[in-house]
Amino acid sequence: MFSLQKFSHALGAVEFLKEFRTLVPTLAVCECCYFSSLSNQNPSSSISPFSSEQRVTQNSVGIFWDLDNKPQRSFSPYEAAISLKKAAQGFGFVKYMFAYANRHAFNYVPPIVGTQKRERKGLNELETMGVKSNEPLTCQVCGRRFFNNERLVNHFKQIHEREQMSRLNQIESARGKRRINLVAKYSMKMDKYRNAARDVLTPKIGYGLSEELKRAGFWVRTVSDKPHAADVELRSHMMDMMDKSKVECLILVSDDSDFVGILREARMRCLKTVVVGDISDSALKRNANAAFSWQEIMRGKAKKEAGSVVGKWKDQNVLKRLEWTYDPKTEKNQYFPEVESECSDFECLSSGECGTLLPKESDAAWWEWESRAIDLDVPPSSLK
Repeated sequence: MFSLQKFSHALGAVEFLKEFRTLVPTLAVCECCYFSSLSNQNPSSSISPFSSEQRVTQNSVGIFWDLDNKPQRSFSPYEAAISLKKAAQGFGFVKYMFAYANRHAFNYVPPIVGTQKRERKGLNELETMGVKSNEPLTCQVCGRRFFNNERLVNHFKQIHEREQMSRLNQIESARGKRRINLVAKYSMKMDKYRNAARDVLTPKIGYGLSEELKRAGFWVRTVSDKPHAADVELRSHMMDMMDKSKVECLILVSDDSDFVGILREARMRCLKTVVVGDISDSALKRNANAAFSWQEIMRGKAKKEAGSVVGKWKDQNVLKRLEWTYDPKTEKNQYFPEVESECSDFECLSSGECGTLLPKESDAAWWEWESRAIDLDVPPSSLK
């Protein structure tokens, strides 16, 4: 039951607040100041009247990496891919990342890895002779400690590798909702195993270049072993992206001069191009809007200079819009409309369209003009 007494109390409180606001007008000012401060702290709140701010539109960036011509061998693939992505983010929103290579590029093992394997092999021989390391080796999955690298590898293969295989078999055999639940259940454990296996186990094929690039977010494509197969696939993919207007800034990682034509085509379509390569005076860098080396990418210099490069591009676009071009017809119509109308009247008179105003010339003799002028009420001087 609704209580009349409570209703009367509430009504009295509302009337009291109204009278108080009329007596103390500064309360409304304080409320406005309070809400305005809240809106300034959170511009996206619905209280702020200026919530509809103009968002800065960023260019959609696409990275195209020619691994056959420009594989990153001085740094780890994952670190190189992440540094390249961070540098590309300075030019806009990185929407696409592609890498093309044949199977020989993915089977390549860097010389640094060979030296590390030889050092590890020498340490294993010392450990078998009884020499113990001062710092124990820790398993990154379960946390167990070992003073021998071989025992750590055997432990990892016998326990954690088998667990990973059983998880993968369960996911492959499941279907529908059960498969989704298993992937969600084992996702953290599988990521933990992959991160630990990267330091313990040796990759079976190459040095895990494809897996490292995929982990960094690249879409990796293996092409056939034919010569220049990766270049052909990469050029066709770039042309398809330009035809569909999916990117506004192309970042090409290559030193191959065969891509000069695609860069010129991109500039003709008013797209921005950036080249990453180690050859300082290459044909690609001469035809690109900006160029960087791998050392500048890894040191972060390219990321710092990206802001100034984008600023120059915006200034050039503004200057192109303000650039004055002379067109005689438009200039005449815009600034001299009266002259054009007078000319049109003159053309009308000279063409004979206004024949009702003036009499036409005839082949009659001069002594007959006066009589005709009297009949038409036209002065004789106008006929001469």
